[in-house]
Amino acid sequence: MSRIGLKTIVVPGSVTVTKKGDNLTVKGPKGELTRYFDPRITFAQKDGKINFSRSNENDKPLHGTERANLASMIEGVVKGYKKTLKLVGVGYRAQAQGDKLTLNVGYSHPVVLTAPKGVNVKTSSATDIEVSGISKQNVGQFAAEIRDVRPPEPYKGKGIRYTNEYVRRKEGKTGK
Repeated sequence: MSRIGLKTIVVPGSVTVTKKGDNLTVKGPKGELTRYFDPRITFAQKDGKINFSRSNENDKPLHGTERANLASMIEGVVKGYKKTLKLVGVGYRAQAQGDKLTLNVGYSHPVVLTAPKGVNVKTSSATDIEVSGISKQNVGQFAAEIRDVRPPEPYKGKGIRYTNEYVRRKEGKTGK
């Protein structure tokens, strides 16, 4: 049985959850998110709490996924999500202007990325990038796209990495 799907979600007072057709809308202080919600999973909202149930046992994975998605949406409109990245390498730098992020990471040309709608990009220094927004999926996806421009390499450790990421270093050709 799905243990995550059986957990009750407590909805804060500043958040409203509405279902229209197969779409679920969550409104909160930071914004509004809408997502498709599978009709095989039903939810009951009562006294600021939401409980989920499934129609048959074949929908166990979907049961937990839909519950986790709604919990992430509620957390996003209340607190928001943030990922921070760090550029490691001589001459590597980043500059954010509006929704554009310019990366100079050792290529012959600067790489310009455009943030999707609802995602904010800030650079507190030339080597620190902060990606924030209310959608966990959009923030994580854009942070992964930034990291894919120059992933960290294991020999010198150069590249773009998450701030809490550990890069396992390898020994070079002169290995003993």
